[in-house]
Amino acid sequence: MVVGVFAVLLYLVELVDVVVPASLDQNGILPRAVAGLDGILWAPLLHDGWGHLVSNTVPLLVFAFLAMANGIGQWAAVTATIWVVSGVGVWLTGSGGAVTVGASGLCFGWLLFLLVRGVFNRSLRQLGVAAVLLLYWGTMLFSVLPGDPRISWQGHLFGALGGVLAAWLVALSDKRVAKPAPGGFAA
Repeated sequence: MVVGVFAVLLYLVELVDVVVPASLDQNGILPRAVAGLDGILWAPLLHDGWGHLVSNTVPLLVFAFLAMANGIGQWAAVTATIWVVSGVGVWLTGSGGAVTVGASGLCFGWLLFLLVRGVFNRSLRQLGVAAVLLLYWGTMLFSVLPGDPRISWQGHLFGALGGVLAAWLVALSDKRVAKPAPGGFAA
């Protein structure tokens, strides 16, 4: 339900942007400009038209839902990590005066989180999910490399790096929780 509400929010934001017209996309990330820093917060909520939003919707729904498997608290922490790493990465390395918007950084982050968490957790079940995702969505990973100048490969790359970081942090946290106290037993 949370993922569905988040997707609906993205559509409502785009509807407001079109109907008002509010030019909300200008509130995205403007690289290396102090005025563009607040775009880190807003960029994943904004899209450059309906086509852009629609192309992000299915990966967003699938990856966010699967990333929520261990609970909403962990999902929120993973999402926040990806959101910030992707946004800061775009702000530091993005193209000159181009404003970056879109949830694809989150999508790439959740995908990489799902692909590598099984490695960090040494979980065969999670590695199985990763294998299925890689077979179906693997070609998507090529867009972390420079290509189409209209697409922020930086958002994709830093979102992916944020997902790897989040998987590593979750694995560290899980190990701390599972570690028995001296003279005690693990639950």
